[in-house]
Amino acid sequence: MDPRRRRPAAADTGIRLRVTTTVGTPAKPVRIDGRRQRSERTRQTIIEAYLALLRESPHIPTAAQIAERAGYSIRSIFERFPDLHALRVAATDYAFAMGNAQAAPRHVDGDRQTRLRSQVETRAHTCERWLPLWRALNANQGDSIELKTRLRLARELIMQRLELMYQPELASLSEVDRRRTLIALESLIDFESWGRMRELYGLSFEQACALWIRVIDRLLPPTPTPRH
Repeated sequence: MDPRRRRPAAADTGIRLRVTTTVGTPAKPVRIDGRRQRSERTRQTIIEAYLALLRESPHIPTAAQIAERAGYSIRSIFERFPDLHALRVAATDYAFAMGNAQAAPRHVDGDRQTRLRSQVETRAHTCERWLPLWRALNANQGDSIELKTRLRLARELIMQRLELMYQPELASLSEVDRRRTLIALESLIDFESWGRMRELYGLSFEQACALWIRVIDRLLPPTPTPRH
């Protein structure tokens, strides 16, 4: 629904009523703050507008551009965010939450090739979707402790997923070699690595995935033979 379209009169009061029934007691109306719900929807729409603009251009959008895309006034933005930096942090948290949900590890117990393909394709889809935001965050993190912290945590999470997906191979390494291998793998599957393959070298999605799989396969130690 268009956020600018007027909603039914029942919702314009700012309060909605919901009836709940408990056995042995009369039904009682439960008051829900409709104004708060609408404010949260507006906030979400503003965040999504900000992210949509970043996907179209690496430049940080202005308040006027965000307001136009979201279909609200500039005042509506600053009623919900004290400044554009706060909006950027909120959008980052939202994007990271979405990315983490989409990148949940799969086929952890599969054979080597199954795990390789699963991990690479999952990571590739994440890079394809969130590369513009990652670039914008890196270019505009400045002195923001909030953004620097989030970027560091994102990399640490990638390392944890790599360690989970390739645990059988990494288990054969010493602690130092395991850490160095993880650092090499994380650097290999960085957002910018994906961007260079796709944009600079013109690889298709499938070609870029195949290249990552081949290189990761060479970086990893042999898979231990299962004991019977």
